Amino acid sequence: MKPLPGACSAEFGQRAVARAVGQTAGMANLAGSEPAQHEVWLVRHGATEWSQSGRHTSTTDLPLLPGGEAAAHGIPARIAGKSFAKVLTSPLQRARRTAELAGFPDAVVDDRLVEWAYGDYEGLTSTQIRRGDPGWNLWTHSVPNGESVAEVATRMDQVIGDLRRLDGPALVFGHGHCLRALAVRWLGLEVALGKYLVLGTATLSVLGWDKSYPVIERWNC
Repeated sequence: MKPLPGACSAEFGQRAVARAVGQTAGMANLAGSEPAQHEVWLVRHGATEWSQSGRHTSTTDLPLLPGGEAAAHGIPARIAGKSFAKVLTSPLQRARRTAELAGFPDAVVDDRLVEWAYGDYEGLTSTQIRRGDPGWNLWTHSVPNGESVAEVATRMDQVIGDLRRLDGPALVFGHGHCLRALAVRWLGLEVALGKYLVLGTATLSVLGWDKSYPVIERWNC
């Protein structure tokens, strides 16, 4: 998904997203009661060797590249003046290091934010995977010895439930596929729709509210 000139990817689609969520209102309130309407800011970790080459990276604990560290250093200026009730990070070093360089060395590690487990496809590119599994797509196909869509949805729903019980905004450092899954579950939509939300490394996104509906305020910025 390419952002419009001068805009982040999802700023131009907020109202359409809100209308879509209105059609799935039964799923939208994952916390089980009327949630406080605070924002959730998402940061994908900086670039690693495998993220640059398109290799699926879940449990392989790679460090940031120098360019990834430089990008992480630039995050504080982009969120200057914003305070958070809680800052969370995946346990993997690429997310924890991004949080540290962004000015949040004490971010709370939450194991539920670990990247989608790719099983036998760990370290492979999509092109390599499709040589043996034609048409394969993470969002719609199974992963041998990996994590299912339902399993990812369950842990993202747990995270969202906790986030909606906070008394202020939250900041989350995580990974490409799981943050995309978190975003669509925030909206009350199926995880498979995350395939439409491209998310680059060291980007900022914001989940929020439009009246009573959860929305994406900014994406891939």
